[in-house]
Amino acid sequence: MALASVRPAVDTDVDEIVRIQAETWRLVYADLLPPAALDALTSEDARGTWQDAVAAGEPYHVLVALEGEWTVGFCAAAHYAGQDGLAIAEISTLLVEPRWGRRGHGGRLLAAAGAALRRAGSREGRAWVPEADTASRRFYERAGWAADGAVRTLDTGEGTVREVRHTGTLDLQAE
Repeated sequence: MALASVRPAVDTDVDEIVRIQAETWRLVYADLLPPAALDALTSEDARGTWQDAVAAGEPYHVLVALEGEWTVGFCAAAHYAGQDGLAIAEISTLLVEPRWGRRGHGGRLLAAAGAALRRAGSREGRAWVPEADTASRRFYERAGWAADGAVRTLDTGEGTVREVRHTGTLDLQAE
């Protein structure tokens, strides 16, 4: 196996981030999201949003997972104050392209994001995961994160997606 690593994303990673999100969501979420939402993932607006996220700096973190020269996944995380004034550390997206799965990339991304969020002062994190995405829910559970009973429903324009919140420690070690 080639050398695996995680590093902060840079401007030249944006096209791969867009590609990985679009291809992975089309494969994993085709039954949850309408075609228009999936098509929008490769729009100039989507690319611009990722460009802004990569350039944002603290308290935002966009990380990429590499295997050799290949970008195989990414994670977006942030540390910010919630409406109640309490700090929130959130993993908003963590994706590994399915063909690169089961090689530890997701764990390395989560551990690196956890380290960045700890440096910002957080000890606990959260991630919202579609209830139907059992693979991602199992991933967080293996990392020691658990569903905490909170749910939310997102409007997709043609239906809804129910998400479950998983929470856990940010003191994570890559496997």
